Amino acid sequence: MRYENRYDAGRRLALSLSDYAGRPDVTVLALPRGGVPVGSEIARALRVPLDVFVVRKLGVPGQPEFAMGAIASGGALVLDQQTISDLRIPRDAVERVIASERAELARREELFRGSRPPVDASGRTVILVDDGLATGSTMQAAIAALRKEGPASIIVAVPVGSREACGAIRAVTDGCLCAMIPDRFYAVGLWYEDFSETTDAEVRQLLTRAGELDGAVSLATSS
Repeated sequence: MRYENRYDAGRRLALSLSDYAGRPDVTVLALPRGGVPVGSEIARALRVPLDVFVVRKLGVPGQPEFAMGAIASGGALVLDQQTISDLRIPRDAVERVIASERAELARREELFRGSRPPVDASGRTVILVDDGLATGSTMQAAIAALRKEGPASIIVAVPVGSREACGAIRAVTDGCLCAMIPDRFYAVGLWYEDFSETTDAEVRQLLTRAGELDGAVSLATSS
């Protein structure tokens, strides 16, 4: 079984999240860019707010693919002090990487969200969404950063994932829904008929549409 596209995956995933429908304490946070179409369908079906949760890995100087921490939406900062100590990375080098990635994170947040402030996750049930889990490293960083914001609980929901990644994520969350865990996983994109790249414009459009729907629901509730 494969998903037609990310929107189809989000609609199917939402069926397993119906217990969260209409709850005022629930927010969907999607990892851009690929997680946003999935998250938009979940948020629409559950009638809850949607926002992006931008995560930037902090790469070791000279080895940018080797993470020594992460920063994320809302100003959350997570540092792997053991790695920093083991590799004897000077504090000023760590600060330079943090400053560079903070600038890129701010650029992306403005690109996706514009002037709208990020959703306050404090005390809320957050459904953290992506289009799949391969290694799960980005999601792990997102979870660690999101914990800093004090949510009541973190639920990860993905359409497909490797057995190892889903198991690792399940161990560090309050709930993990991996709709498909194939025995032969290989790659996230293999489980979609259409896995074309989600564009920045598409992300902005989906967030704008979600904001308009939230406003309409709020007006209907208060009238």
